[in-house]
Amino acid sequence: MLCAIAQSSSAQQKTFDWKRASDEVVRLDPADYHTGRVYRPGPGGGNMHIDIQAKQPVTIAMAFADEWNNALQHPDPATLSNLTYRCMREHVTTTTYECHLPSERPMVLIIQDERIPNRAILTGIPAVLNRGAKKFISPNDLKITYYSWTCVTNCILPEYQWFRLVKEKYELTSVPKIYSLLTPERDGQQLSVKIKAPIPMTIAVLPSKFADQIYDKPDTMSSALSNTSCKQRGVQSLTFDCHFNLTDGPQSLVIKPDTSFSGHKKAEIELQTVRCIANCGQ
Repeated sequence: MLCAIAQSSSAQQKTFDWKRASDEVVRLDPADYHTGRVYRPGPGGGNMHIDIQAKQPVTIAMAFADEWNNALQHPDPATLSNLTYRCMREHVTTTTYECHLPSERPMVLIIQDERIPNRAILTGIPAVLNRGAKKFISPNDLKITYYSWTCVTNCILPEYQWFRLVKEKYELTSVPKIYSLLTPERDGQQLSVKIKAPIPMTIAVLPSKFADQIYDKPDTMSSALSNTSCKQRGVQSLTFDCHFNLTDGPQSLVIKPDTSFSGHKKAEIELQTVRCIANCGQ
C-alpha cells in the first residue's frame, strides 16, 4: 500500500497577462464626465489597464471613490480641485491607459469630455461643473475596454505528490536484494533513494530486465550497472535523487554488500517517488 507524503510540486508555471473582460460605450456631451469602474486594490496595491477610444479629446484620471462621491454630493469647482487625482492624462482620443493604485482604498475611473459649447478645450477635471447655456453639439462617443489580470496559459496545472514506495529494514546477505519499483508515468519523474547500512553497499535503480538477469546470475551485476546512471557504490548512509523518462520502462532497485561480513547485520532502505494526483491529462 502506498503512503502519501504531504509535499507537492508542479512541472510548469502559470503565466498571467491582461485579458479583455468587457466593453462600455458612453455618449458624452461637452464638459460631461463619466464615472467608470471602481477598483479595490489589495494590501500590496494593484494595477489597472484599459483601452480608450473617443471621437473628441477626453481627460482620464483615477480618484479615491469616497472623495469622488462626496464631491458629487457637493458640486462646486473648489471641491473637485481639492481632490487627489492619480495618473491624470489629458487630450486623449485613443490610448491604453494604466495606473498603479495604492493599497486597500477603492479608486474610481473618471473620464471627462474636454469640450465646451464654443469647442474650446477645458483644463482638467475641475472644470466639469463650469457649465452654462450651450447650443447642441454632437455627442462624444466613448468606448472603454476593461481588462483583467488573469491566467492565460497553464491555468489548470497537474498536481503532484510524494508517495512512499518502499520502507524496510532487512537482514543483509551476500545475495543482491531486488525490489520491483515502478514504471515511469511521465518524463522526468523523480525518485528519492535513502539507505543506511552498517557496511559499504552498492545500490542502483536500473531497468527491470537487467535486475532479472542479476537475480538469475548475481555475477552479472557489474555489467548490468553500466545500463544506469542512478547508482552509488561504497555507501553506508546516503540520500540521492534520480529522474526517469517514459521510454526507460519498468525500473527495479538492486542492493548488494560491497564487502564480506559475518554475523547478523541489517540495512534500512526507503524509496519515494512523485506522482500526479489531479489534472493529470493537462
